Amino acid sequence: MHNLFSVADKIALVTGGSRGIGLMIARAYVEGGATVYISSRKADVCDAVAADLSKYGTCYSLPADISTMEGVEYLAAEVAKREDKLDILVNNAGVAWGAPVDDFPEQGWDKVMDLNVKSLFFLTQKLLPLLRAAASAEDPARIINIGSVDGLSNTLMETWSYPASKAAVHHLTRAMAHRFAQDNINANAIAPGPFVSQMTEVMLEQHGDKMAETIPCGRIGSPDDMAGTAIYLASKASAYVTGHVIPLDGGLVNAT
Repeated sequence: MHNLFSVADKIALVTGGSRGIGLMIARAYVEGGATVYISSRKADVCDAVAADLSKYGTCYSLPADISTMEGVEYLAAEVAKREDKLDILVNNAGVAWGAPVDDFPEQGWDKVMDLNVKSLFFLTQKLLPLLRAAASAEDPARIINIGSVDGLSNTLMETWSYPASKAAVHHLTRAMAHRFAQDNINANAIAPGPFVSQMTEVMLEQHGDKMAETIPCGRIGSPDDMAGTAIYLASKASAYVTGHVIPLDGGLVNAT
């Protein structure tokens, strides 16, 4: 039982791992004894964050722009050069775009869908050989996709492509779980509510107190909240859990 929630000695890749939710997850895995690769578009930031996380365990920087197929293929190849298996893939990299519906541009649709949905699918596809190599019936390999409560319920913000993309991520997760079960690979999604990140920084500065009042738990999510759920989904404790979207929102979705 004492190893039920362990990620020690596992190999993990966290996209968008240099900030926000990705960083929360990466740090949890590093401190838990996993070997963690983080990827983000800005090489200098990615390198600096990996160096900082290396104070607590083993972390490597693999900068890549996975908004393009070239970037997806590059990142998958770089992981394969270094490892012969991958226990945990966290598809966290994402972007949002806000504009009134009458002015919402095609670029704001395509950029969000390409990174949040298309790249998630194709990176997973390219890494399937490494995930299969790590998988067993007793301890499956794990795909953890980061969705959003905005993909579970309506948002008042005019970020039209973002909630649509996250709803797609949730459904894609269920499809992955159904197909990959035969390979002993579990696929689940975390649907965060408000957490402090670069994406939510301005929104929380302007409306954080009011948002907290709408959350039954009465507060914004913390790094420990994210770490606990991410460790659970990557450990033996969740070996029989696949195809689920877990709202990590302090009760927000069910309260609205």
